[in-house]
Amino acid sequence: MPSGVHVSEYVLTLSCPDARGIVHAVSQFLHERDCNILDSQQYGDVASHGGSDRFFMRVHFESPDALDPVRLEAAFTDVSRRFEMAAAFHRWGVPARVLLLVSKHGHCLNDLLYRVHAGSLATEVVGIVSNHPDLEPLARHYDVPFHHLPLAAGASAEAKRDQERAIEALIAREGIELVVLARYMQILSAAFCEVLAGRAINIHHSFLPSFPGARPYEQAHRHGVKLIGATAHYVTRDLDEGPIIEQDVARIDHASTVDDMTAAGRDVEAAVLARAVRWHVEHRVLINGIRTVVFR
Repeated sequence: MPSGVHVSEYVLTLSCPDARGIVHAVSQFLHERDCNILDSQQYGDVASHGGSDRFFMRVHFESPDALDPVRLEAAFTDVSRRFEMAAAFHRWGVPARVLLLVSKHGHCLNDLLYRVHAGSLATEVVGIVSNHPDLEPLARHYDVPFHHLPLAAGASAEAKRDQERAIEALIAREGIELVVLARYMQILSAAFCEVLAGRAINIHHSFLPSFPGARPYEQAHRHGVKLIGATAHYVTRDLDEGPIIEQDVARIDHASTVDDMTAAGRDVEAAVLARAVRWHVEHRVLINGIRTVVFR
């Protein structure tokens, strides 16, 4: 683009059956609209190597004119139909509207709120939902609306579903684009998971399925575990088995106490969840069946 020209930036993401001519067709479409490609990443999941035989692409581009992503998608229809694409255009740099779900553990919530406040995470936290009141002071500190939607111990499936419907209403009312389970200790119903498909991220420690239930760090300590890890993944009806976005580990040793292990776990959970959220809102994650493609 010539210097001094005001530009708007966008991201195109797409997936489709692998075929020749995809990159050329995308480049030609953008060239015809006087767009300039800033960054382009692509990946072919080769069937002969056990892959899905699908092609994935992310293109970050700029335009001298303000473009409507909806109209771009409509104009792109000929290309998307020709290659049987699932494609979407997004404005770059527009903060995603996010809802955070949390129970009593506040480390992931605090980390996300701080990153948003510091300007390092392009999101607008529209609200926080919790089944406990404990973290309302933290929400108040960051001036984020806090919604206490309690669930009694041993609540029936019907009561849980009513609470989920209240969250669904909040999502619809506030135009929520992403739901983040920042250590929300409730099992979601299949119906709620369907509502959230592709737009909800969960975080959990690496001990599943080895040390399920209460006090996983004490169980891990007794077994002499040497790595503490965390997994961020999309929410599906298969508990803690959704497409993985990011994972990481922290090394510990024989001298580590349960408290040391718990602290290490909290740190790695917060970092992994923050990276997963950032990559999602920057449109870097494409779902590939039960896996993901992450363009960093």
